[in-house]
Amino acid sequence: MTAQTRPDDGRIPFKTKIFFGLGTSAEYIVLLGMGSYAMLFYNQVLGLSATLAGAAVSLSLILDGFADPIMGSLSDRTRSRFGRRHPYMYAAPLPIALSLIAIFNPPPGLEHVWLFAWFFTFVVTLRVFMAAYHTPHLALGGELSADYTERTRIMSYNTVMGGVASMVMAFIALSVFFKATPEYSRGLLNPNAYPPFAFFSAGIALALLLGSAWFTRDRIPTLPQPPADLPRFSPFEFVKDLGKAITNRNYAWLLVAYFFLSLTLGLRAGLTLYVNTFFWELTSEQLRWFVLGALAGAIIGGGLVTRLHQKLDKRTTIVIGCIGLAAVPAIPIVLRMLGLMPANATMQLTIALLLFSLVSITFTAIIQISVMSVLADIADENELKHGHRQEGVLYSTRALFAKIDMALGQFLAGVALDIIAFPAKATPGQVPDDVLFKLAMVEGPIAAVPGLLAAFFYARYRITRARHAEIRAELEARRGTGRGQAPPPEPILAPAPAE
Repeated sequence: MTAQTRPDDGRIPFKTKIFFGLGTSAEYIVLLGMGSYAMLFYNQVLGLSATLAGAAVSLSLILDGFADPIMGSLSDRTRSRFGRRHPYMYAAPLPIALSLIAIFNPPPGLEHVWLFAWFFTFVVTLRVFMAAYHTPHLALGGELSADYTERTRIMSYNTVMGGVASMVMAFIALSVFFKATPEYSRGLLNPNAYPPFAFFSAGIALALLLGSAWFTRDRIPTLPQPPADLPRFSPFEFVKDLGKAITNRNYAWLLVAYFFLSLTLGLRAGLTLYVNTFFWELTSEQLRWFVLGALAGAIIGGGLVTRLHQKLDKRTTIVIGCIGLAAVPAIPIVLRMLGLMPANATMQLTIALLLFSLVSITFTAIIQISVMSVLADIADENELKHGHRQEGVLYSTRALFAKIDMALGQFLAGVALDIIAFPAKATPGQVPDDVLFKLAMVEGPIAAVPGLLAAFFYARYRITRARHAEIRAELEARRGTGRGQAPPPEPILAPAPAE
């Protein structure tokens, strides 16, 4: 088998990191609209049952999850004059924008089942096209550099830019689109706010997605191409690709760990807005300040993670980040149960919750950057074992496992709302105390448990800095030279011929 070419070692240009991060900025904006607001919109504004709203999100996550590894294997094996990743990054942005608009603009007067069908159809469409963009985009980030630490820097820029975009968009949404009106003191319950919010978000996301694809195209000649004898994409080769990824022991432990962590994230994704709106009784004007705390947390986490990797290594950093991410959001709930949190509608409560949010987002950024970085190291290990790189499959199969479990978490969030008899179209201050107590316990301490289990499995990961240096040395010795050049470009989307 022909040795696969690699990008140059060392740092990549600053502008490339910025333009690469634009793609994740757009993804975070899209997921903010769909993940944070869609379930509340369909349940509390349109009156769709929480179980059906949660089921629509959950089923879409599962279908999208299976699209991820297919796109990963396909892009790993693509040969074109636009490289392995960029053809898909050019094609997906417009369908993503149109799908987001459709989610928040259902035809008026739809019956319950047809409202569910509309929501489900366009959430699935949005997620599938996001997979067509995001999977090649993440894989691109994993192959931009071969350096152990530079990979962390690349993913730090990527994650921080995504967090900044999400927070800025959330601040704009809560300040402009979901601000209080005489008719709706809680702007998130205003049905007229969602359509313009969707059009605005979709337009920004479209520009950022296309910008990231266009302004990273200059790196294509330096990126790996598939070996000349790598068979073209097929169902059989796809299954083989999955097998090569899953049988990597380090990768398997990451999948198991992320399965548990995603259950925590899925539960909280479905319930956090409910807790903030009804348990803490925060207004849109108060919630927008959490954007600044989250923004600070993302920047702090992004600034710390490279130093942590240099001092503690990636595995220890991931374990610490996972424990913090699981435990910190539950602390305010526990303190309220003990009577140690300030009363609702006070500035002291807002400040306290803001500080907990900042710390939580810091841990979120640390673990996300760390895991994205170690996946590129695992790609080196798999190249050593199998002779070709699998960034697309590695990043996307992880996403598949995560989305299946997050789907379960979000579905359970919807079921939990129905089990505790949380009322549809509820009014803050009028929900029974026992219902609010159960809501807070599920979103806080109960949701933390699988996240703490994830830390145990992350600790099983074994590629240290020293082991990675050994892998890189073996790869360079196999090639007989420290670097390779990408092969001449071939016709657009012409897969490598089969042996």
